Amino acid sequence: MGEARQEIVSTTDIPAALVPEVRLYAVEARQCLECGKSVRGGHPDIASGQQGATAHRVGPGVKALAHILHYVHGVPVRKTAEIVEQLTGVRLTQQGAITQDAAKQTEGPVGERYSELREAVKEQAVIHTDDTGRRVGGMPAYLMAFVNEFLSVYQVGPRHRNEEVRELIPADYTGVTICDRGPGYDARELEDVAQQKCLSHPIRNAKAVEESKTGRGRQFSRRLTGPLRQAPALSAKRNEWDAADYAKQVAELNDAFTLHLRDRVLSDKDNQTLLNGVGAQHNRARVLSFLTEDGVETTNNRAERDLRPAVIARKVSHCSRSERGARAFEAFTSVLQTIRKTNPAGIVPALIKPISPPAPA
Repeated sequence: MGEARQEIVSTTDIPAALVPEVRLYAVEARQCLECGKSVRGGHPDIASGQQGATAHRVGPGVKALAHILHYVHGVPVRKTAEIVEQLTGVRLTQQGAITQDAAKQTEGPVGERYSELREAVKEQAVIHTDDTGRRVGGMPAYLMAFVNEFLSVYQVGPRHRNEEVRELIPADYTGVTICDRGPGYDARELEDVAQQKCLSHPIRNAKAVEESKTGRGRQFSRRLTGPLRQAPALSAKRNEWDAADYAKQVAELNDAFTLHLRDRVLSDKDNQTLLNGVGAQHNRARVLSFLTEDGVETTNNRAERDLRPAVIARKVSHCSRSERGARAFEAFTSVLQTIRKTNPAGIVPALIKPISPPAPA
């Protein structure tokens, strides 16, 4: 028999029965003998007003878990209490308490952090934006996302005009906005903002026109998709090429694209619509800007991915039931998704810190 050797193996698990940690605080209360005013002691872990009927509360760790389940993973509030009890052993007697705490935090520390994130959007070099339908109190609304690899900021409103866009991306924004061809982004008020239009949209439009035509009617759309598909491949080789050679290739591609989109009258109505739409964006340097701008992607797929969880949750949550709920949704979702991008393993501790009770004076 050969020499024995030792191997280290492991099994990671959780306790079979999770036991909640209950902390009791003996709080002294005294009354002034001269004025009769009552004075009550305090503790960093005790919230202001935690006495009488509200003396027994759950801690910030339980609250953070409940908010993460709801706002990050899309679990309906009615199921959140049951999941929290199964995971932690803590029973939340009122489902509405989760919603009430979310509204309270939105008006406090979470709302303050949300305001900071909104201001941070204006300082980003590149920002992706997109929107989707939503409902607030049963009425139609829109959910807008302003994201990049470092942050996610959401905004809920009844409309999605350029006024709503400019709440986060002002007219003097110095970065690059990656978006679709929605009319709000093409407003006169945003004409000085550098933009990269999502390439997927004109490619799909051109492909649809090509498939609907026959003979020579297919030539315009086919020749349009060529440069749109070649440009991302050229951009991917940017670091492999000599700077002068790359600039030459970009110039040749841009010249060919500009020639094809020159202003003229086409016999086919669909091709004319395609020419007018893509040509107008190309004239404003909003189609191929990613070829020369650092960090600019070819599509706004990043914003679409950040909206997808809200779209999925929309099918079971009926969205926000009130304006207050909408404000809580945009604040908590923005803060939590931003933490998730920068510190995914520490999302619970990162949320516990702001929602913990402030130290007493």
